[in-house]
Amino acid sequence: MSAGSGSLTPFRAPAWVVIAAGVAAALHVAKLAPALPVWRQEFGLSLAQAGWLLSTVQAAGMGLGALMGGVADAWGLRRCALSGLLLLSAASALAPAVDAVLALLALRALEGLGFLLATMPAAGLVRRHVPAQGLALMLGVWGCYMPLATALALLLGPWVLSHGSWAAWWWLAAAATAAMAGLLAWVVPVDPVPDRGAAQAGAGWLAPLWGRLRRTWSAPGPWLVAAAFALYSGQWLAVIGFLPSMLSAEAWSPAQAAWLMAALAGVNMLGNLASGALQHRGVSPGRLLGLGFACMALGAWLAFQSFWPLSFELRMGGVLVFSLVGGVIPGTLFSQAVRVAPDEGCISTTVGWMQQCSSLGQFLGPPVVGALAAWSGGWQWTWVFTGVCSALGLGVAWALPRLHPR
Repeated sequence: MSAGSGSLTPFRAPAWVVIAAGVAAALHVAKLAPALPVWRQEFGLSLAQAGWLLSTVQAAGMGLGALMGGVADAWGLRRCALSGLLLLSAASALAPAVDAVLALLALRALEGLGFLLATMPAAGLVRRHVPAQGLALMLGVWGCYMPLATALALLLGPWVLSHGSWAAWWWLAAAATAAMAGLLAWVVPVDPVPDRGAAQAGAGWLAPLWGRLRRTWSAPGPWLVAAAFALYSGQWLAVIGFLPSMLSAEAWSPAQAAWLMAALAGVNMLGNLASGALQHRGVSPGRLLGLGFACMALGAWLAFQSFWPLSFELRMGGVLVFSLVGGVIPGTLFSQAVRVAPDEGCISTTVGWMQQCSSLGQFLGPPVVGALAAWSGGWQWTWVFTGVCSALGLGVAWALPRLHPR
């Protein structure tokens, strides 16, 4: 089914299934946070080991994002997404059977690879099954996949853990991705037939892959959207990740903190949806990115600055602005990644490069903020880090519209 065929609305069933599959895949990234206290008690994990378990899932994205995107473009988008969903299901289902930290780390790394395979082709698949006039709107919806999965994990995880075990939580996540693999195989049409001559040429299969990487890395657009995603994701994860420390200082219970954290992840989805709707109405991507980065800087300053005493409610309002308006950034960038890709065959490669830089930002952002807090004796200078990221992001917002996307 092509984007231009049929009389369906822009919200075609295959596109919605691809988005739902992305949410199921992202659930595996977010599922560890509510289970980590249980893991620490059961396996005797140190804080350092817990930190490695949290970050290992980003390792595949940091090192292989662009390569996996190129593989998706060369191998077939649907085939790649199905493989990723099945790998996630297998790794998650096996985890309760192991009792060693190294084995858990290895399975988390496999889950990171599965997550990449499942999500890298998504923007290209959505583009394949949505008419041009509805593309920005649907890519804004796609940008919600990670915050939606985070909100679901923060709400469902504690409930499952309190009524069962972490094994049940892992098996539930495995069942979700297995079910989505079956639905995707049923609903999403098969990939176009590849060039079998190139595929059977052995090393010749690598030449088109390297060509995609070279074309992607030699164009300015993929670098700009990747840099913007790194600047966004690094500061968002740092602020949201350290927010429980602020809440515990205010004597919030774990249940209250979980609801607030889920709400903050949820409002980020509203920003993603708004980005798609606003682009659909003709608002320029540069303006949306500029608004998002400016409000992230302002929101973090309100939440963390110590020059003027603010109530806890006002500081939480700052975090709300940070997450809500900052949410226009990923939705805008997914749409722009499709447009600035050098050609049709490089869309997943461009998204993969963007995801690779996003993983790097998520890996580096929290440690930088943590080191800044250790140096200053508190979180009051966190806004300096977010301000620098936002200032650089404003530079990208200025430069991106000056390209000439295809």
